[in-house]
Amino acid sequence: MPEPLIRPVQPVTVRPAVPVDGAALGDLDRRVWSRLHSVQPEPPAPGAPFFDAAHPPEDLLVAEIQARIAGYIRLVPPTRLPSNDHVRQIQGLAVDTWARGRGVARALLDAACDEARRQGAVRITLRVLGHNTPARRLYESAGFVVEGVLPGEFLLDGMFADDVLMGRSLGPENG
Repeated sequence: MPEPLIRPVQPVTVRPAVPVDGAALGDLDRRVWSRLHSVQPEPPAPGAPFFDAAHPPEDLLVAEIQARIAGYIRLVPPTRLPSNDHVRQIQGLAVDTWARGRGVARALLDAACDEARRQGAVRITLRVLGHNTPARRLYESAGFVVEGVLPGEFLLDGMFADDVLMGRSLGPENG
């Protein structure tokens, strides 16, 4: 009986985004966009800029496997208020379909927590749709807890969806 074919797991590297990543990240967004995780309209057609003044490359970390973009995470201050400077918020996490199940999302979450600490944050938060069970499991496994639920906050394709608020401390007890 032949031995099963085992593909070696390629390491995931995470780096800051740069302007030239825009086209590849826009393509990734178009491939993976879904009402499972997005309240935004479908991404614009190819050629539209991915980065803009409100979404600069400096806010993103990019995951790669063998120099191929596998995903990204957006990390920003949740507000411009000085009283909120100690918090960072994840405002987008995407993993390309070919890269799922390879630890990309976990690597991005870990890198985002590290970057938030580097920026002086002691807390990190995110929002996730209530029906996005895979993402909620991932966040819980990374130490995030539900801190609130906004029932029926969004109307998506004729159905109400809850907005789940999650967060975690970035203290040493959380890695």
